[in-house]
Amino acid sequence: MSAVLDHHDAHGHDHDHHAPTGWRRWVYATNHKDIGTLYLLFAFTMLMVGGVLALLIRAELFKPGLQLVNPELFNQLTTMHGLIMVFGAIMPAFVGFANWMIPLQIGASDMAFARMNNFSFWLMIPAAIMLVASFFMPGGAPAAGWTLYAPLTLQMGPSMDAGIFAMHILGASSIMGSINIIVTILNMRAPGMTLMKMPMFCWTWLITAYLLIAVMPVLAGAITMTLTDRHFGTSFFNPAGGGDPVMYQHIFWFFGHPEVYIMILPAFGIVSQVVPAFARKKLFGYASMVYATGSIAILSFVVWAHHMFTTGMPVTGQLFFMYSTMLIAVPTGVKIFNWIATMWKGSMTFETPMLWAVGFIFVFTIGGFTGLILSVAPIDIQMQDTYYVVAHFHYVLVAGSLFAMFSGIYYWLPKWTGVMYSERRGKIHFWWSMISFNFTFFPMHFLGLAGMPRRYADYPMQFADFNAVASVGAFGFGLAQVYFFLAVIVPAMRGKGEKAVQKPWEGAEGLEWEVPSPAPFHTFENPPKLDATATKVIG
Repeated sequence: MSAVLDHHDAHGHDHDHHAPTGWRRWVYATNHKDIGTLYLLFAFTMLMVGGVLALLIRAELFKPGLQLVNPELFNQLTTMHGLIMVFGAIMPAFVGFANWMIPLQIGASDMAFARMNNFSFWLMIPAAIMLVASFFMPGGAPAAGWTLYAPLTLQMGPSMDAGIFAMHILGASSIMGSINIIVTILNMRAPGMTLMKMPMFCWTWLITAYLLIAVMPVLAGAITMTLTDRHFGTSFFNPAGGGDPVMYQHIFWFFGHPEVYIMILPAFGIVSQVVPAFARKKLFGYASMVYATGSIAILSFVVWAHHMFTTGMPVTGQLFFMYSTMLIAVPTGVKIFNWIATMWKGSMTFETPMLWAVGFIFVFTIGGFTGLILSVAPIDIQMQDTYYVVAHFHYVLVAGSLFAMFSGIYYWLPKWTGVMYSERRGKIHFWWSMISFNFTFFPMHFLGLAGMPRRYADYPMQFADFNAVASVGAFGFGLAQVYFFLAVIVPAMRGKGEKAVQKPWEGAEGLEWEVPSPAPFHTFENPPKLDATATKVIG
């Protein structure tokens, strides 16, 4: 069915009468906005599930001694918390953002492959159910850590197979989503929007999608070898048959390190949209931002073994991975300086999206510095598997990915729902999250420096005080996200609040602000005619 209109109105008109209603609208969804909403709701659900597991971990660690769970269940909780947060919360949320925003930002009518888009979302549901259900299988959930290191994985019960199968399905979903994003960006931009006029969010997702296609098959290979070791008599990683457990680490981290950037590059894209809008200035050094993003992606493939300094690597290898890891700080630093230069002498206001973006820059920089410290091989050998590492990657993933997502949600929520959120509630959510986050994870640096190993259910008395502070902070952080859902998201979804105008933020630029709020079910049925900057519609 082609809806050919005899006008070039970029707004389309409100074509809601085309929209299916009831459960069919969601089950058979092929509209990019509906699928984006499904991804975001799924991701938030998994965030809550993973968060409950995290709070069980922190409740156990509130004081020395075994309180609530035995060490076996504790290891299951740490493993499943990691897997659910990485593959069930962070990655699907960014795909949700991509689905919602990329067609709007490039003037496309929808994603390139609408039915594949639907399929890639619905694959995630059985995978998520399988992951969570592994707790109820004989022997409990996988307990080998989220990295699924051999030889532990070769000794786990049947839940390990369920976990491997779930990871395969989630990987297939990611690959399909990535193909869709690449084809949409490369082939469906409005006439006049060259690659170097695209919004930064589209650039970061384009590069992320290539990363995903490159590394998801590597993870699939690693867990398939684990599966054949478990059931088909191979010995890839089983030392008893001449296999090498360290080979698993090499294969896993060749996937795992680019995966870290898969989870942060879209966050960089969101912050690169929000900061110029509230500084009321163009993004400083757009081209250098694009090249920095590309550099990070390329370098991410040559640093994997910095996770493995304690595996008996020769000094030459340690030096190579140490220096190449330090090199990644350069393009990342370029981004930080560009955001600061964008804010410099801008007419800044601090609405909630900007608060989250500035909070992101501040806390992510701390996480970046601790990563730089861990890149130094002799220091890393001391810090390996301590709470210092836990603190580092939560500063990067929670204060990085999650804070940027909140920035994006508050920024685009008026466009998604047609109503303005309560600025007061948004600010309560920000400060509550920011303070409780730092209460949770900052003490972990000191625990790690003092030598507290991670993935232990018990600890000696000298670590008690910082652990108590971290546990209280964690419960505060968890409650802040419940508050966010009940006080911000639910009212917005019900349409409660003042009506949003087409462009609620004075400094915002981009095609998404050229359509009404809420964005109509069908937008840009005819490609919009762009001005010279490719950010506004003419005619």
